[in-house]
Amino acid sequence: MSIFWNIWIIGLTLACIALVTWVLFANRKVAIKDDEEPENRTTGHVYDGIEEYDNPLPKWWFQLFVGTLVFTAVYLVIYPGLGSFPGVTGWTSLNQLEREQDKARDVHSEIYSAFLQTPIEELAQDNAAMKMAVRLFANNCAVCHGADGGGNYGFPNLTDKDWLYGGSADKIKETITHGRAGSMPAWGPIIGEPNVLAVSEYVLSLSNQEHDKDLAAKGSAVFQQNCIACHGVDGTGNQALGAPNLADNIWLYDGSREGIAYSVRNGRANVMPAQKDMLQEEKIHLLAAYVYSLSLEN
Repeated sequence: MSIFWNIWIIGLTLACIALVTWVLFANRKVAIKDDEEPENRTTGHVYDGIEEYDNPLPKWWFQLFVGTLVFTAVYLVIYPGLGSFPGVTGWTSLNQLEREQDKARDVHSEIYSAFLQTPIEELAQDNAAMKMAVRLFANNCAVCHGADGGGNYGFPNLTDKDWLYGGSADKIKETITHGRAGSMPAWGPIIGEPNVLAVSEYVLSLSNQEHDKDLAAKGSAVFQQNCIACHGVDGTGNQALGAPNLADNIWLYDGSREGIAYSVRNGRANVMPAQKDMLQEEKIHLLAAYVYSLSLEN
């Protein structure tokens, strides 16, 4: 925090406290004695013959206001509230969060350690472990892959057996730990629009969708020249590269004629963030078992 903003916050805070204190004491009234003039007991406002009395605050009420001012002063000494002054205890929301996390980690470390020693294939059959895993998935993965793991547009379905990088227990854990970065280059500027349309028809034919046979025949040659390095000669993909299978009619994006042409023309880029710096190894192991279990159900 700069010196200006530090002084600004301290000054504004203390000025507000001083103003509130002045208003409280400057307007304080004591009980009026019986022998005082009646006009000194009223505000001077009269409505329909009714006079408004100017009575003092009840003593307990005034003391309560004073107590809040004392509490404010003590609070600003103990906790941060005056610019960059950290307070005498050095408390911050960050170090409190870290203490709470350490406490939770100590409580659950024994349970998670037992999970880590269990093979993923076996852990996926453990109902108690999966109840914990589903909460981990909801907190860390559901925003992209859906609450049921069924995926979204551009985010893989984890409940089927169609895997970009492999669906073995080790591959799933590797993906969660280190993340993935997939890139489909834009072929439009390279092969031209006529060839984009032709190769799109050929891709439609690979998954037995309705297509133009003449254009597909032309697109086959374009595909063999430009696409087989990633997708294979038969279009069934390459898990080592994360290149999708084009022959199973399962699509990460739009599998229509227009959607395929868009992907060929403009390319696609996907990133699965690495979780190794955000989650402990034990939790990643448990998550991998849960994702592995999803595809076992189908």
